[in-house]
Amino acid sequence: MKKSTKAVLITAGIASALGAGVAYLATANYLLKVALDRSQPKAKGRSKKRLTGNDDYSKMLEAMMNASAELEKESFETVEIESHDGIKLVGHWYCPQNPKRVIIAMHGWRSGWSQDFGVISPFWHKNDCAVLYAEQRAQGNSEGEYMGFGLLERFDCLEWTKYIAEKTESKLPVYLCGVSMGATTVLMTAGFELPNCVKGIIADCGFTSPHAIWKHVAENNLKIPFGLYSAVVNDMCKKRIQATSDEYSCIQAMQNCTVPVLFAHGTDDKFVPIEMTFENYKACSAPKKLFVVPGAAHGMSYFVDKDGYEAATLKFWEEYDK
Repeated sequence: MKKSTKAVLITAGIASALGAGVAYLATANYLLKVALDRSQPKAKGRSKKRLTGNDDYSKMLEAMMNASAELEKESFETVEIESHDGIKLVGHWYCPQNPKRVIIAMHGWRSGWSQDFGVISPFWHKNDCAVLYAEQRAQGNSEGEYMGFGLLERFDCLEWTKYIAEKTESKLPVYLCGVSMGATTVLMTAGFELPNCVKGIIADCGFTSPHAIWKHVAENNLKIPFGLYSAVVNDMCKKRIQATSDEYSCIQAMQNCTVPVLFAHGTDDKFVPIEMTFENYKACSAPKKLFVVPGAAHGMSYFVDKDGYEAATLKFWEEYDK
């Protein structure tokens, strides 16, 4: 082989390897931007359906948006606290004349307080619940550059519990409630020492850890071999939020949990598999209940079995309000 030909081949090989490396890093960075950055990178049409794995998600969207609009018409006090790392967190405080309990409601990933809780809010309000609808960090009106998939939000939720304990003088039972990433948030918060007024947690379709859900979504919904990216994704994650995706989990929190937990999940969830709730339930060291809804997709358990969901919640309150 001529030296010139060999040199061309070597140069081409190096260029190809460099190109592959650049593409690899670009893919990892894009995935992290989608997961954590406040400003989501532009994506084409079916991206959210690919991520969630739910082709029929839009069927519920109109009802959710209508309920969201109705909830926002209610009378709220806008409240603010400062997080442990110095950012402003915003919430919306609803309080009936004679509240029986307080709910701290934590919404999900790239969602919003009225969107995730618009459908269930009439049930809460009808049953004399005061509700703090929190806006998660890096979403809505709360400050922050990055979301944390529960790793950061658990500290925020703890601050909200302290705020509510002071606001109500700990005279009312308090429940931490969340859906999807919000469910993971409240479950992870259970790893802390909570104010005595916190009587329980209601977690709807929470995942076990950021690492676990990223792996599931990448491999099952996006068809990407997550193992090839996990190390660099963790490195990028550490730089963004000062924590790796496997630094903490709901499993760890549940092993130290001292308050009762009601777990809810739908069997047809393609975004957060129901097996993750089973894992969280199994790890929970506190009194626990499990409510499974056959046929319900991600976050749709209340839609599919409203009566059953309400009955399980009322029973939970009746048992632990004391």
